[in-house]
Amino acid sequence: MSSAASIILVVEDDDIVRMLIVDVLEELEFEVLEADGGEQALAFLANAGQTIDLMMTDVGLPGMDGRELADKARQLRARLPILFASGYAENIDVPEGMHLIGKPFSIDALRDKVKGILQAAS
Repeated sequence: MSSAASIILVVEDDDIVRMLIVDVLEELEFEVLEADGGEQALAFLANAGQTIDLMMTDVGLPGMDGRELADKARQLRARLPILFASGYAENIDVPEGMHLIGKPFSIDALRDKVKGILQAAS
């Protein structure tokens, strides 16, 4: 699977952090969908016509946190790869088949993590 064809849903409530992640992923030639919280993300996921190759979500979202979102996302799309981003990575229990990147992360670390997940899923 080439990165040009990959669509990543980024879920982050902090506008500046979301904008930075989206900019980096777009520079890496991924197509990016943006959601500022769980409900908006679930709307993308519920749209059967919308291809999503990976969901990257902050763990600490207001309302529905990243773990709850991941559980609901997997109910809609059982095989969806999920990448959690957290500033408290050492305290996160990541379910099997899901991934974690600690904040702050470098562009290279994000690129390598995303490409690795997408290659494993293809």
